[in-house]
Amino acid sequence: MEASNDTLRGRRIVFVCGEDEYESERTMPLLAEEARKYGAWTTVLQADPDPASPVSIPGLEALRTADLAVFYIRFRQLPEEQFGHIRDYLASGKPVVGLRTSTHAFQYPQDHPLAEWNDGFGIDVLGAPWIRHFGHSSSTSVSVAWGAEPHPILRGVPTHFECRSWLYQVLPYPPEGAQILLNGATVNPEDNGWSYTSETPRVQPVVWTRTRAGGGRVFTTTMGHPEDFELSAFRRLLINGMHWALELERRIPEQDPLKQEIEGGEQR
Repeated sequence: MEASNDTLRGRRIVFVCGEDEYESERTMPLLAEEARKYGAWTTVLQADPDPASPVSIPGLEALRTADLAVFYIRFRQLPEEQFGHIRDYLASGKPVVGLRTSTHAFQYPQDHPLAEWNDGFGIDVLGAPWIRHFGHSSSTSVSVAWGAEPHPILRGVPTHFECRSWLYQVLPYPPEGAQILLNGATVNPEDNGWSYTSETPRVQPVVWTRTRAGGGRVFTTTMGHPEDFELSAFRRLLINGMHWALELERRIPEQDPLKQEIEGGEQR
């Protein structure tokens, strides 16, 4: 199949961005542009007035008509009128794609009515909360999980690649019923005395799928450093994951659909 095919034609995908560490305000619009090459209608929502502002993501009412929501958010404190659109979308049973910091999407004060979502979004929606990582100077060696090779999301994805994202601890998550597709092994973890312990496994899930109790497919990856988007393997993985979440796995292209390289910018 050519990259100009219509495998996502007519699907409305809303990208919800809001974090100040990994430049999702730059990478998600480029991913949305690639989805449009497959016929998707896309909307990109970003934190306002800047990525560091945790209190507003205008336009979340777009989720009302979305077929798929892609989240790349971190430590948000959205007002109820905005958060309500996310809650309603999740209650609808529609699919979700979550990247990296979305495991810790919200950070409300403990006495706030929405504080349960601080861990709840990660655990109940994506399948894992924030625990810890192996240090900012480390990287990750990614390999296909045992028995996962036939999964359609891995079509065209190499069995092994290296990525810049430092490894997140996920275990003992994701929950029973999730399927782990890719594992990551930490490379040169920092010996900083706080981010992990000697008992922390050096291999952790980095990609998995699940179906939420209320319905709706979920594709989660703890990768998402801006340099990861320069990897054809990672870009391919995301496009495949969106197809699968929309129950379009039979349409997943055979060849690498993403040719555009992301240039410029340094991690803040």
